[in-house]
Amino acid sequence: MEEYLQVVPSEIEIITQDFEKRNSELRKKIEQLEEEKMHLRLDVDVQKLETEKLRKGKNKAEKDLDSLKIDYKKLRWGKL
Repeated sequence: MEEYLQVVPSEIEIITQDFEKRNSELRKKIEQLEEEKMHLRLDVDVQKLETEKLRKGKNKAEKDLDSLKIDYKKLRWGKL
């Protein structure tokens, strides 16, 4: 007779198992999102560095252009 008896989990055990499974899935998702967030922050840092590099290059080009304009005006005045 005992061989026909089955242990049936109680409702609370089923709910607990479902909760633990969902909790585990959410932990994995959180870890994945935190890793993605870290990569995005690194991407932002790289973009900031690139922007600063381009800004410095632009400023130097503008200074060089201003210097060339001044030199050109000096040359023109010297020929007149």
